Amino acid sequence: MTDKHLPNTQNDHSVINSSLELANSHYENFPVASMFLPQYLREPIGLIYSFARQADDFADEGDLSIEQRLDLLNGFRNELELLQAYIKPKSSFFASLGAMIKVKKLPYDPFYDLLDAFSQDVTKTRYADYDEVLDYCTRSANPIGRLLLHLYGQSNAANIKLSDNICTALQIINFLQDIAIDFKKNDGKQRIYLCQDEMAAFSITESQIKDFVDGKQEIDENWQQYILFNLHRVNALLYSGKPLGRILKGRIGFEMRMIIAGGERIIAKINKVNGDIFNSRPTLNYGDWLIVFLKALMKV
Repeated sequence: MTDKHLPNTQNDHSVINSSLELANSHYENFPVASMFLPQYLREPIGLIYSFARQADDFADEGDLSIEQRLDLLNGFRNELELLQAYIKPKSSFFASLGAMIKVKKLPYDPFYDLLDAFSQDVTKTRYADYDEVLDYCTRSANPIGRLLLHLYGQSNAANIKLSDNICTALQIINFLQDIAIDFKKNDGKQRIYLCQDEMAAFSITESQIKDFVDGKQEIDENWQQYILFNLHRVNALLYSGKPLGRILKGRIGFEMRMIIAGGERIIAKINKVNGDIFNSRPTLNYGDWLIVFLKALMKV
């Protein structure tokens, strides 16, 4: 076993290939383990993404009850605990994940933080203020960036701060993009990541959001101003982390600049439709990806 590669067993390769396929098949606003990264990084990133994607789907997808969702997430916790105790895990996926964590010397805390956030998704549907949203992001998004920095060998306090700003911004961008989708989740109880105090300040009510989602009402100026307020704030947060794209060198820096540029494109597209994500949910198309690629290449 080399320092750069995972164990070379047929089962490991099967799990890794499945993880990379999952990364390539699920829509994201940013590249995940793209071809621009060397293979020795693509494989562990694929495993990390698969862990997060599977756990997130436990919280969000299908018709499971709250208890069933939490049981599945607890199953992932139990597997992590087995790995930490040097006990063979129950699934081949966690065997491969554990081998990668050991080889790459990754911390376990970010994995537990992700599970805490996804468990919170199952039980918490409202966020009182921006501090609560930020607290959620520290566990739902920032752990991914921190794990990547460990993989890159670039984990220091300054880089972690920049990475946290980028990851939190990307999470909030996703909240704005998916307001209608999230509203339909959580067993019919509607999940709203928007800050309750800010909604009140802009005279936005939940009944209005329901009407927007159901197509019974067109968005109004209050909603447009509210979304514009959110876009300005998240754009500033993303911009504050942007130097990381230049600090990281080579292909990992290029990948980071693509990630940032993907977030910038979604902000621009939400702004272009005046916040009407209900009728025009913004996603990245081939033209957008070309722009993302060129911005990353030119370091702008």
